Amino acid sequence: MGPLKQVNQSRGGALPVHFTAMRGRAFIATLFLSCLVAVSGGAQVTKAPAASPTRTVPAPTATVPTQNQPTSLAEPGSNLTIYLLMFGWGDVSWERFGHNAIWIKDRTHNTDITYNWGMFDFNQPRFVWRFVTGDTRYWMEPIPYDSMIDAYKRENRSILAQELNLTPAQRLSLQQFVQWNSLPENKFYRYDYYRDNCSTRLRDAIDHALGGQLQTATTTRMTSTTYRWHTQRLMSGDLPLYTGVTVALGHPADKPISIWQEMFLPVRMANDIRSVQIADSLGAQIPLVRSEMALFTAGRPPEPADTPFYFPLFIGVGIVVAAAMIVLVRSAENGSRFAMFAATALATLWSLIAGVAGLALVFAWLFTKHYFMGRNTNLMHLDPLSIAMVVLIPLSIYGSRGVSRAIKVGGFIALLSLFAFVVQGIPLFNQKSAEIIGLALPINLAVWWTVFRLTAYRRTSLPSSAAL
Repeated sequence: MGPLKQVNQSRGGALPVHFTAMRGRAFIATLFLSCLVAVSGGAQVTKAPAASPTRTVPAPTATVPTQNQPTSLAEPGSNLTIYLLMFGWGDVSWERFGHNAIWIKDRTHNTDITYNWGMFDFNQPRFVWRFVTGDTRYWMEPIPYDSMIDAYKRENRSILAQELNLTPAQRLSLQQFVQWNSLPENKFYRYDYYRDNCSTRLRDAIDHALGGQLQTATTTRMTSTTYRWHTQRLMSGDLPLYTGVTVALGHPADKPISIWQEMFLPVRMANDIRSVQIADSLGAQIPLVRSEMALFTAGRPPEPADTPFYFPLFIGVGIVVAAAMIVLVRSAENGSRFAMFAATALATLWSLIAGVAGLALVFAWLFTKHYFMGRNTNLMHLDPLSIAMVVLIPLSIYGSRGVSRAIKVGGFIALLSLFAFVVQGIPLFNQKSAEIIGLALPINLAVWWTVFRLTAYRRTSLPSSAAL
């Protein structure tokens, strides 16, 4: 799950693998904040998933070369061994979700090929805009097994291989599908971070070969997790990105997901399929995973098992900023010009941050394909109307104009934020936004109080703007 990277191989040439070589968390943070302006997943998110192999799969017979068919008298497909490869999480943000691929060992043609989905290139035309709007153009690509394994070992990423217990006919069907899917006319698709990523494409390909048995075995088995929970869990330790996903994800990200849906994460898919039973050619129930082996164990801790507890930090910042405004207003009322300037600047700065974030969320909800950023109750705390306060706050305090409007708009923003806090338990408003409430509610109330007190002080205590 992530961008494309060019990795020089010891055998010569460049190997395109799943992650980008672009360095620096600042750029990733910028891209993610652009998700706030439109996102996706992109971020996540949201789009109607492209047609998956579970739904519609064109017949591959015309596109699979005849020399790839077994030439012996053995049952077609008996020369193939199919593995699910799982690559553990990495260091940087886009590597935290892991990756997976289908590895097909063909003994007739002596080939070992891995098939990867979720490939993309930052040099694609209009890549950033497509990423922002969710109109992404990702693709699937076959990569030689040795090159793939070497690349992930260098990244210090754990590698697990699980042999799938498929019949020869199912193995052949899967090989034919991935070969068809890798053709230039079939390889591209619109990526969704949760519903159509590298792992869900792989899942759907296996499910197609199994005639729908994987989906049947997992779609009704619910977990206690959500898309938001998994995303926050994997962003543990990176506060800017954790804040970004917490702000950006809306109500749809808080619905409980099934094991089938949880397979959007490669590590979870590797764990989940261990318990899946399928029917063999005689109808007997057998495990989907025949065997597994650790090809490489990374020298890093396993991915986080739970979400970090950042709520005290968020509410602490909210209370400190609100308290700072109150102290500055009190000092301004005692005649401090610096305090009046500082209180005005602090209230204006927060209004700018909240207003820009709110406009980004509105744009993401209404004008992009990022489904999981829709119906976002964070809009009641990061109100787009706050942009108006960027002008109204200094104008009303220092220019004595628009005072009534500034008080009314600031009061509406504070009241809406308070209302959103009160109705948290109601189904339409039960989005998991405790951190954002803890941060924004005290500041929104303090901004209104600052405008109310300083404009009143300005009217009653200062005869003219010259006194300021």
